[in-house]
Amino acid sequence: MPSTISWLPWALASAAFAALTAIFGKMGVANINADLGTLIRTVVILVTLAGIVTATGEWQAPESIEGRTWLFLVLSGLATGASWLCYFRALKLGDAGRVAPIDKLSVVLVALFGVVFLGERLSGLNWLGVALIGLGALLVAIKA
Repeated sequence: MPSTISWLPWALASAAFAALTAIFGKMGVANINADLGTLIRTVVILVTLAGIVTATGEWQAPESIEGRTWLFLVLSGLATGASWLCYFRALKLGDAGRVAPIDKLSVVLVALFGVVFLGERLSGLNWLGVALIGLGALLVAIKA
């Protein structure tokens, strides 16, 4: 399992921070407009990442970045912004414990899009996992 050692801790950290995003975000938009909350969050992210890139010396000249790279990063940024706006509006209106699992249906969509657009392959066991993630997200989100 050596190939998972490099990405797995980062993925687990991402999951933990995503969970905190839901909790802190729900608390943060309790008394303000969800879009304003998203803007504040985005500014914090921008400043933090600029600091990290500066501290690590990872800046590079914009003209050294290929057009295709720019295109996909801009599209990713637009998708992220739309996701955040929708997520914070959902948190404003719903329980964090029900909103977050539905948001995590993105895992199912990533698997499907990965196969369709990136030519990735999933085994039968992988597809079972994808189905269980989808079912699990729906079961957690149902108000019983």
